[in-house]
Amino acid sequence: MTQHTQQVKDRYQAVMMPNYAVPDVVLAHGEGCVVWDVDGNSYLDLIGGIAVSALGHNHPAIVEAVTAQVSKLAHISNLFAHEGQVVLAEKLLGLLGPGITGKVFFANSGTEANEAAVKLVRRIQGSKRPVFVAAEHGFHGRSMGSLSLTGKTSIREAFSPFGVEVRFVPFGDQAALAAAVGPDCAAVFLEPTLGEGGVVPAPAGYLASVREICDAAGALFVLDEIQSGIGRTGAWFAFQAEGVIPDVITLAKGLGGGLPIGACIGIGAVGDGFLRGDHGSTFGGNPIACAAALAVLDVIERDGLLDHVSKVGEKLADGLGSIEHPLVTGARGTGLWQALVLREPAAVKVEAAAREAGFLVNAVQPDAVRIAPPLIVTQEQVDSFVDALPGILEQAGRR
Repeated sequence: MTQHTQQVKDRYQAVMMPNYAVPDVVLAHGEGCVVWDVDGNSYLDLIGGIAVSALGHNHPAIVEAVTAQVSKLAHISNLFAHEGQVVLAEKLLGLLGPGITGKVFFANSGTEANEAAVKLVRRIQGSKRPVFVAAEHGFHGRSMGSLSLTGKTSIREAFSPFGVEVRFVPFGDQAALAAAVGPDCAAVFLEPTLGEGGVVPAPAGYLASVREICDAAGALFVLDEIQSGIGRTGAWFAFQAEGVIPDVITLAKGLGGGLPIGACIGIGAVGDGFLRGDHGSTFGGNPIACAAALAVLDVIERDGLLDHVSKVGEKLADGLGSIEHPLVTGARGTGLWQALVLREPAAVKVEAAAREAGFLVNAVQPDAVRIAPPLIVTQEQVDSFVDALPGILEQAGRR
């Protein structure tokens, strides 16, 4: 570590609230799937800004779109309309699938998209259905409404009580879900894959059973596609591979390719659930973020990235699954959203060893290392990581 890096880290610690640990790396710039720190060291970015940087870094389509937009209008609030917001909403609705209609609310983040979804459900279902059902180990955000739905005790306990009554059930357990969803349940709020819970996909057929259980009880089905959406699993949305249609879908992360934007989509009549004045956002759907999002969607479509994600993701999963090492039990995930699963809580050590070897990964759980690279990552780049992984694991084992 150079003196420059240490100085930045010291300054960070002096002025930033202590909710984050002081980062080990101070990044300066990036190109594609590679980033450089202030000392000139390069890293293959296999985190992608936590599944955000869909097109990597400094992608010309995003640079061009944002530059062109900021030279015209950067912000106007939602007191006025701009065409980019309308085009983006039309585009998202069109990607849902044939015959699916709905309406969109734009926010600035996944947490805000989920907050909008909670209020939308409340407005539609009323006070006679006060209960939400969510998954143990699920993650929906850190603001008070979305945190109430987050089944991670370590980040919830200090901030209770919450204004939302939530029943938590084991993820993937159909019987437990059916028992929890009754006439007092307003909505079931789930991820198709537990993201922060360790990249744990739902069992086959689970989402279809959720749809059936909700329909039988009169509850709404809210699907948090904040990490899974916009091509991460090889489809525009994870629900499409399951043959089900939720009532509400929330998006963020990869949608803006690095610019802050979230979306809450109400399907069918649910899209008309809010009354005028029920909800709002000063910055939500601002011209710059919408321009970036449209560029992301256009490039994914133009460059055939959904097929690319499926093919490279399958090779990544095969490569991770072939690793034979005492620390490793296997891999799980879908598309370019994978986790290397460990036999012991050594993920932080593996993350550090990978960083020293020139790869950025994420210790998402004590026994799981998340890999969520930009959707443009090449097969050669993925292979370079898989080839280096045995040495990384050896180094982690010596720590």
